[in-house]
Amino acid sequence: MRAAAVLNTPGMGPLPVLADSTDVGALDPRRPAVVLERGAQPALARMANGKRHVVRYADPLSESALAAIIACATAPGMPIAADPETLSILALAERLAVSDIPVLINGPTGTGKEVLSRFIHAASPRHDKPFIGVNCAAMPETMLEALLFGHQKGAFTGASAAGEGFFRAAHGGTLLLDEIAEMPLSLQAKLLRALQEGEVVPLGATQPVKVDVRIIACANRDLPSEVEEGRFRADLYYRLNVFPLTLRALAERPDDIAPLAFALMMRHAPADRPLPWLSDAALAMLGCHGWPGNVRELENVVRRALLLAGDQAEIGPEHIVFDRPARSPASDAALAEVRAPQAGKLSNIVQLSEARAILATLEACGGSRVEAARQLGISERTLRYRLASFREAGIAVAGGRR
Repeated sequence: MRAAAVLNTPGMGPLPVLADSTDVGALDPRRPAVVLERGAQPALARMANGKRHVVRYADPLSESALAAIIACATAPGMPIAADPETLSILALAERLAVSDIPVLINGPTGTGKEVLSRFIHAASPRHDKPFIGVNCAAMPETMLEALLFGHQKGAFTGASAAGEGFFRAAHGGTLLLDEIAEMPLSLQAKLLRALQEGEVVPLGATQPVKVDVRIIACANRDLPSEVEEGRFRADLYYRLNVFPLTLRALAERPDDIAPLAFALMMRHAPADRPLPWLSDAALAMLGCHGWPGNVRELENVVRRALLLAGDQAEIGPEHIVFDRPARSPASDAALAEVRAPQAGKLSNIVQLSEARAILATLEACGGSRVEAARQLGISERTLRYRLASFREAGIAVAGGRR
């Protein structure tokens, strides 16, 4: 079963028990378990205070069955993954976790950088120590130094008591510096010293204080470009960039969409109501969307679908409402015809011709990505990336099938 292959990928963490419905009596009630049951209609249920899930499937090869199993088998707060590239990132992150080297996670907003940071902390020897997350963009610039490094009583107006700061609060554990590109240049120099020397000087103090902290930094901007523009220190960048990880936009890892949708649905479904099932048609709609807001936008769409579905047993396409309306194929065709004569650049002409050829081949193959990729002479992963780029450009693309 493909679900077992995905769940056994390095980086997925400890597995719950996967059991057939006939083996329920032999399960340890203290261990998380996913019970698989074949039936005429797919369904999802949670039992034993959420420690046990029952997945009833009609077709074991359906996308919805695989997605539901992955979502149920993943521990709360851990990354949800089924796309090969995301799984490879998690496997690499698990190997990085055992060391203390700084980690720099790049990626667009809303792709799960903080979730990946928590995964690294949970898989590290520091897992039983504090994990402190700091959003550098959300902190007032005048207070950021005191919040990071601490301050003594009376160090500034209103400092009626001493503060230990985030570095000392995270002692022995992990400190996440989110949106680090927003940190002022003057503070970047002090951060560099803290990383190099393993010590901080609280505001108003004259003696440094030793700290033992593992640093994970996240950025949604291109830091090399920020360095070139003089907005980010080159020495700090190279200090943080020991082992960079990159999370791609959600549209570029389409195999993650369905299991993420199930996981978000289970997170937000009322505890006193039965869990609905996400139909294959609804998942196909999600797979066609461009997801400019990434996982945060998907979360909005899933919460909206739960509200619209009410007490229904299944979430269908009629319950899927996107943050912005998708264009129809007719309007896309009209737009392409209008723009094509004006597309003077060779790159635009080539991109338009490529899109037409790929979409025509996909349609001729009945939506099969595997067959379309074979006929086009490219890998299935390359085809997925091309389709994702078309969605980002506003071109309606059918979800296709494997």
